[in-house]
Amino acid sequence: MPSSLVTVEIKVNGVIQLRSIEPRTTLVDFLRDHLGLTGTHVGCEHGICGACSVLLDGEPVRSCCMFAVQADGLSVTTVEGLAPQRGCLSKIQDAFCETHAMQCGYCTPGMLVACHALVERTPQPDEAQIRDAIGGNLCRCTGYQQIVDAVKLATSPGYQVKDARGNGTEASHG
Repeated sequence: MPSSLVTVEIKVNGVIQLRSIEPRTTLVDFLRDHLGLTGTHVGCEHGICGACSVLLDGEPVRSCCMFAVQADGLSVTTVEGLAPQRGCLSKIQDAFCETHAMQCGYCTPGMLVACHALVERTPQPDEAQIRDAIGGNLCRCTGYQQIVDAVKLATSPGYQVKDARGNGTEASHG
């Protein structure tokens, strides 16, 4: 017997999304399959790797380990929503590029989400705080140091995102 559909209303990256879904739909599947937001990766599907991390009302969560209905009425921010506007990069995203903090790219969305949440809470984190914030995210390529360096760079006084011409522009920390 097919399950009945439920209606959810979730604010995703600032836009209210009203959808009818199966109750067993995970949040990551809702984002990827129903909204086409494929930046959030599906990794282990057990909440261990952190590739599926998103912000739920500002707090990082593993979207593979929760149902979309659990986010009903709440706000979700994906990696696509971290930039201040479409076509731009946030300071964290830009600093990841500058420090080569991504190699294969698989962990990158989850790392960006974790780092964004950290700098929203702690605008000038020290190395221990950065390592603690990314501690739940697995990266097999970078050894983590470039990620730590990226957060330090993004939160350093006067750091500005570079535009296509190499000029500094203002952007949010995230």
